[in-house]
Amino acid sequence: MHANLQKAVTKVLSPLVRLLLRHGVSHAEFVNWAKQSYVAEAYEHFGIDGKAPTVSRIAIVTGINRKEVKRMRELHSDVDADPGKHNRAMRVVTGWLQDQEFQSATGRPRALSYGDAQDGFNQLVKRYGGDVPARAMLDELVRVGTVRHDDGKVTLQQEGYVPHQSEAALLDLFAISATDLLTTLEFNLHTSGERRLQMSVAYDDVTTDGRDQFRALSAAEGLKLLKSLDKALSVHDRDANPGIRGVGHHRVGLGLYWIEDEYPANGDAADDAEGDRT
Repeated sequence: MHANLQKAVTKVLSPLVRLLLRHGVSHAEFVNWAKQSYVAEAYEHFGIDGKAPTVSRIAIVTGINRKEVKRMRELHSDVDADPGKHNRAMRVVTGWLQDQEFQSATGRPRALSYGDAQDGFNQLVKRYGGDVPARAMLDELVRVGTVRHDDGKVTLQQEGYVPHQSEAALLDLFAISATDLLTTLEFNLHTSGERRLQMSVAYDDVTTDGRDQFRALSAAEGLKLLKSLDKALSVHDRDANPGIRGVGHHRVGLGLYWIEDEYPANGDAADDAEGDRT
């Protein structure tokens, strides 16, 4: 079992290690982060009979000595990947893309005025941003490059909330998206009941032209699907609809992501040579 687990985890770690190396993070620093995660997960999920685990229990589960466990428990986490913050920004942008009140006659998101609480961008944020002030939302969307603010007009720069101009925001989204995907995969590995949705489509010998055509198609169809799902899910969200009654408090959604690996250029030649020999 451990051999298969090692192969799977090593493969999963590959893109993460690439990211760490690009940011100059040493192996020793990563080991320290990993220890902190071990302790945090053991504390959160490995208690007995619903009780929080003791330091000794965490030490037994993780293999980390008690002194180190206590030190890790006292460390402050600098991670601020708050899904709520990004979800509110996404809701505002999605509302802009879907709500006809904020669109032009051709169905495109129009430039919105900023300042009047009953109109334009302020009204958009009031409708889709929960309790976030319009000024704070505008500052965040400008900071990450999603909107431009000129002469009292706010213009959407892209078809969605993709903070290209802020590495910190991109790293937050990386953490949220990767955690969401891995949480679903881990759940499906260990559940004996109904599994969570987990689907993908990929082929491993696609031409460059085929890749480009499929990229355009998947972007268009993916956006169409997400808009449809957003419309269906938003009616059940208490932030967007404070009057909703019901029990439970769930974060629910669906993510889409692009898959691509590039093989060596001599792959075709190797395949042809193999074919000649047969």
